[in-house]
Amino acid sequence: MRTLTIEPLSKAAFAAFGDVIETAGSDHFMINNGSTRRFHKLAAVQTATAEDQAILSIFRAEALPMPLTVRMLERHPLGSQAFIPLLGNRFLIVVAPAGEQPDTAQVRAFISNGQQGINYHRGVWHHPVLSLVPSDDFLVVDRSGTGNNCDEHFFDETHWLVLDPHQ
Repeated sequence: MRTLTIEPLSKAAFAAFGDVIETAGSDHFMINNGSTRRFHKLAAVQTATAEDQAILSIFRAEALPMPLTVRMLERHPLGSQAFIPLLGNRFLIVVAPAGEQPDTAQVRAFISNGQQGINYHRGVWHHPVLSLVPSDDFLVVDRSGTGNNCDEHFFDETHWLVLDPHQ
């Protein structure tokens, strides 16, 4: 099994998979009579049809035992999906480029600094949310509408990957 190298999350490194949602290095302008900086359009919600809606949810994630054997990835073909950490905790991200099925040779792993969120573009393969603390909350922005918006791909055992944040 290949052990994934965990990379620091950055806008440049993550660009092929989506957007990094962070204020560091992002343009802003002043609003509210100069008392507020607006970091505008850090990510765009993607939907497949005009009838779709962008929705906000909170996911409470529990940490999985590490090291983790990555046996599957999922994708959302009809809309983007953003995760913004609410409690300031670092979290892991495992992604692969969009396509009919994920290619394990192209799977990459990132770690958020706890002040960064991510927005997976439509169709990008990713592991479900990976908390590094026993319980963590994320603001999730994604799509609601008709049709199946979650495809799961389970790897055969010869393509499993290892994710070890302690290496």
